[in-house]
Amino acid sequence: MGNGNAADVASGWRKGHDANARLFRLASILLAVFAVLTGCTRPTGDFDRARPSVIHDDLMPAVGENAARLRGDPVSKFNYTNDEKLLRDRGWTLIRPPWTKDWIGGTMVELSRTRVLPETEGRVPPDLYLIYLRSDKFRSSDARYDKIAADATGDAELVMPFCEVALRVQKADDERLRVLRNQKVTTQETYDGAKARVWENRVMIKWVGQALRYRIIAYKKALKGLEIETPSRDRVWKVNNAIRELEGQVRLAEASCEANNRYGQEKPAKKSRIYTGWSTERAPVKK
Repeated sequence: MGNGNAADVASGWRKGHDANARLFRLASILLAVFAVLTGCTRPTGDFDRARPSVIHDDLMPAVGENAARLRGDPVSKFNYTNDEKLLRDRGWTLIRPPWTKDWIGGTMVELSRTRVLPETEGRVPPDLYLIYLRSDKFRSSDARYDKIAADATGDAELVMPFCEVALRVQKADDERLRVLRNQKVTTQETYDGAKARVWENRVMIKWVGQALRYRIIAYKKALKGLEIETPSRDRVWKVNNAIRELEGQVRLAEASCEANNRYGQEKPAKKSRIYTGWSTERAPVKK
């Protein structure tokens, strides 16, 4: 009789759990559909900074947390460190679409940022950038080339600052894991939370790298399209140079920024004023 009751309780719990899982899936799907239909991009203010929003700061993250759990992704309840907050703030400027009014790409990114979709699925379709450049916003054909160069240059300047924070976060995660191995943890929740936060940080860094690669593809596709549609030889070199600079910065970031301070200098080496972006000047050898 007791075993039967236990079995009934277990069966009832499983049914309840399955029902909750289905409800969460349905809520996630409905939110995703709502976001796509309404263009649920992150609202921005001056200088394209993110504005506070109940939907984006509370509702979507709550649904996304449950969606991540259902997918089997780790979810941490830990408070963020200052660097972890900064990692996400700086990363957001690189994962969002280059054009902030791109509601398709912006919606995909926002659904991934809030974890309604897996983070690395927040890809911005590269073809949308050329569609944006072809809009009536640009009255001059040269202005379209200048826009690509400006966006690529702006991205390149953001890569190293992000990378510096990413390195600090990775070192803190290494220390977190070291303490976890050597110290007795009182609860399973603490152990799981620490491991989950390390996983979340690594996924964020990987996502930014992926987003930068998609940006490079978008810029190259846009340049090829403009070369056919509105040729302008004097602007092509400028755009290509900006894209190459961005590619160089991304390669340094993918190498964990080691090349940025490979000789143990206290400060990063200054770029050459003669060949901008070609190389770096090393500090004089100390005897």
